[in-house]
Amino acid sequence: MSKTRRLIIVLAVLGIAFAFLYPSLSWYFFTPKEDQAIAVGSREQIREYSRRMAFKNLTELKRRAASGDEQPLSSEFKPILSVAAKAYKDARRPLPKVWNAKAVLLAFENERSAYDAIEAKYRADVLALKARHNNAVQLGLDLSGGMSVVIQADLPALEKKLGHPLSAAEKADAMKRGIEVLNNRIDKFGLTEPVIRQQGEDQIYVEIPGTADPDRINSIIMGRGKLAFHIVDDEATARLDQYLGTNPLGIDERTLAVADPSIVPAGAVVRKYYVKDSYGLDEFTGRYLVISETPGLDGTHIQSAQVSSDPITGQPETNFVLDKEGGELFYALTSANVNKKLAVVLDDKVKAYANIQEPIRESVRMTGFSAEEANNLALTLRTAALPIELSVVTQQAIGASLGEDSIIQGRNAILVGLLGVFVFMFVFYKGAGFNATLAQVINVYLMLSILTAFKLTLTLPSIAGFVLTVGMAVDASVVIFERIKEEMRAGKSRKAAIEAGFDRAFWAVMDANVTTIIAALFLAQLGSGPIQGFAVSLAIGNMVSLFTALFVSRLIFDFGSDVLRQKSVSISWRIK
Repeated sequence: MSKTRRLIIVLAVLGIAFAFLYPSLSWYFFTPKEDQAIAVGSREQIREYSRRMAFKNLTELKRRAASGDEQPLSSEFKPILSVAAKAYKDARRPLPKVWNAKAVLLAFENERSAYDAIEAKYRADVLALKARHNNAVQLGLDLSGGMSVVIQADLPALEKKLGHPLSAAEKADAMKRGIEVLNNRIDKFGLTEPVIRQQGEDQIYVEIPGTADPDRINSIIMGRGKLAFHIVDDEATARLDQYLGTNPLGIDERTLAVADPSIVPAGAVVRKYYVKDSYGLDEFTGRYLVISETPGLDGTHIQSAQVSSDPITGQPETNFVLDKEGGELFYALTSANVNKKLAVVLDDKVKAYANIQEPIRESVRMTGFSAEEANNLALTLRTAALPIELSVVTQQAIGASLGEDSIIQGRNAILVGLLGVFVFMFVFYKGAGFNATLAQVINVYLMLSILTAFKLTLTLPSIAGFVLTVGMAVDASVVIFERIKEEMRAGKSRKAAIEAGFDRAFWAVMDANVTTIIAALFLAQLGSGPIQGFAVSLAIGNMVSLFTALFVSRLIFDFGSDVLRQKSVSISWRIK
């Protein structure tokens, strides 16, 4: 391979690695602790924070404007100033010379628009921080704590559904399927070392590494097996809308019982219709639907769900596939209710509804949604169909068992390891020792970037794998350097000795690292928990060390030959 091509590859890899590593650097080193605490909160907490800050800022601006305060606003109002400046530019109005309270308020049409704009700014900033945290390297329970949850499986409900007592084999199978579904859901959050195991006969214990975030648990048990399809009673819904138009207090918000019982027919119930708000939370639209009390189909019959586009109109649509039993039930339901609305109900909340245009069997297509609504519906359908109903028994945040001290000790171990390697290599290989040490620094840099890129979790065993890699990776440099020394003793020039040394050492380096990688991969597959974390980091380290030893180290030698015009290799005390 030419030197130019090798240089381009190395620079490209380093650039891509920095792009992957940037979120971690930004989150852990440049994001203040108080901002981190806000960003890792639940979306309900973020919504409360944004609204509180918007109200606080708007109240202060009004007070200052009313008192005639014309002093420029302090840095505390910096987020608001950018919003006000954008409002001025959108209205094509000249920017004020002094940004005081009055000038900021004049940027908006009224008090409500000012409040909405300020809240939107805080929301965007905090959600951007939350996205940055999600893209950063996640720390395991042993380093940063996390969430510990005990989930109860409702086996009696499954017995009732099946119509007979569960055998030991059926119970074991139900719990196994429940664990599999939970494992798949947790994997969507980029967590590679969750602890999910059966506890007792009917409970599941879950540990989720990383900062405690209630949203994760809510998503994991989303639906709890209570997804169902109901037929909408359009006539009763119209009567209810008309009744509430003149009697807004005619419905109990807690029980959803209507004061006039004649409006809702027997065998029907009232449910609220929800959509996702700007925070990704369910928001009541103010609309009530009257639906059949008995579901026409249970959500556990859903096998898959995805979003696609109509080939003719290009409009988004949600498609889901039912199992054979569900297909027969759905066909009977839709055949009897053509031109009526079908509501998707999750935990007694209507999440979507659509018209039934024709009888449908296993493959179902739902249209009439925006792209965001279609994606939300598909996610609801995918994540709600648990084989058994689950509920949280206990949920608590776990503090780090080893905490920041372990992180510091692990960091120091890597630094001391690098320093030890540098001293050893310099003593035995003089100037070439700097080459090996630089390759090791890049090695650690690339390993961390790969952790970030694949959203792997950093645990104490992972740090141990890094430290071991630092010591093992230098073996490749030792093999290469010894080969170069042999060529120099044979009287070859610097350039010829380096080229022959790398060529002759290639397969020895490859064999040593590939065998270690194979062993690490088997260990990662067969092991679990800490063993898996150690094996994954060891495999990554060996793969990266191949690149640094054969590409980066070679490039450094070529730089000395072609740019610095060096005639000899500083690689031994006995060879000049």
